[in-house]
Amino acid sequence: MMKRFRSNPMRAAILSCALGALFVATPALSEDLMQIYRDAQQNDPSLAAARAIWQATQERIPQARSGLLPNVSGSGVGNVNDFHEAIHGPLPPDTPNPINRTFRSGTLSVSASQPLYRMQNKVAYDQAKQQVSQADYQFSSIQQDLILRVAQAYFDVLLAEFNVDLAVSQKAAVSENLAQSKRNFEVGVATITDTNEAQAKYDSIVAQEISARNDLDNKRTALRAIIGRFPEPLKKLGKGFDPPLPSPNQLDFWVDHALADNLQVKIAGYNYDIATLEVDRQKAGHYPTLDLVASYSGQWGTGATNLSSPFDIRQAQIGFALNVPIYQGGFVNSKVREAIALQDNARQNVEVARRAALFNAQTGFTGVNSAAASVKANEQAVSSAQVAYESNRLGQEVGVRTNLDVLNTQQNVFQARRDLAQAYFNYLIGVLRLKSAIGTLSEQDLEEVNRRLQG
Repeated sequence: MMKRFRSNPMRAAILSCALGALFVATPALSEDLMQIYRDAQQNDPSLAAARAIWQATQERIPQARSGLLPNVSGSGVGNVNDFHEAIHGPLPPDTPNPINRTFRSGTLSVSASQPLYRMQNKVAYDQAKQQVSQADYQFSSIQQDLILRVAQAYFDVLLAEFNVDLAVSQKAAVSENLAQSKRNFEVGVATITDTNEAQAKYDSIVAQEISARNDLDNKRTALRAIIGRFPEPLKKLGKGFDPPLPSPNQLDFWVDHALADNLQVKIAGYNYDIATLEVDRQKAGHYPTLDLVASYSGQWGTGATNLSSPFDIRQAQIGFALNVPIYQGGFVNSKVREAIALQDNARQNVEVARRAALFNAQTGFTGVNSAAASVKANEQAVSSAQVAYESNRLGQEVGVRTNLDVLNTQQNVFQARRDLAQAYFNYLIGVLRLKSAIGTLSEQDLEEVNRRLQG
């Protein structure tokens, strides 16, 4: 549970003024983070592709199980025959010549086999079960990735909107300063230098505003690529934000859970298990196979080439079929060596995944702590910059500060606001990434962040 923001009244008043553009009332029809996420679930092509792969992988088990179940096939043939035979030469007395005969004939056969011992098929079935279990973690990983992508894109838009609002506010403030400098120069109480400095600051802010608006368009387009449409106005952060530290605030806890529960570590572990089974499956190429086989066939006809009477023949068989591989040109040995090499590759990939999980957990943990401290530091920086600006304005009125001093301190105020907004978003994204590092990131975590948009 995230804590409520607590501060002294003076600091709260300064921050409330300084962050007016960040924490503002949003229209009633604004979309929140969960609404954007629901649209992403329906329209994101990466998630849809992953769901299709997951569904396809579920078929691995029935496909592999078929190699352990009976195999039954049937065939039938029916013919109409027109037979003609003429013998040119001496024949025994009373021998018909030529022979013309028309008759019908047909065959029907059914065969079945039941594997009794096929080690390769048994191992393939075990592999299929591992692949299906692995697919669950792979799809969960894609779902977690969607949560992170949606949150990142959402806050990128908010920050870009804030930068535009900040540029507009800054332009208005500098414009007022420029107008005052021109008036002071006209009445002879200021030099042309003050006017030129104010004009330069104004021109710079205009350029920054153009850049900020372009960045906002890009960020909204990036969000559109996820949800399939341009978003409506987005809800902003609520007031009263006091970022809590990770709980428990112990690095070992997060590292241990990452090594045990990180989804990429689990996926790599399944790859290793599947590769190990593949070694067994290829070795089984040396083993004999034993099947129970049975067949039934029937033939009938109204005659034949050498028979003028109808006939009906039936035959049934049942027995065992044993196949013992003796030599296959070294193919099986080569496949075993290949499988062992791929098993070693999978083993190394497990270590790669573990180290990446450890790195992500450690950097995520320190990142959240650093972001929380950064929020506090930037809040103080905003307060200090605001006080410095007010002091310089007062100093200008009494003649101890120049117009450039006021413009510079004013620029510091806006920069401090921008840094604070970035610190807020860095913290929220950092919390989600830390939970992703230990494999626990879920919609509930996104909902907790979303509640901050309704304050």
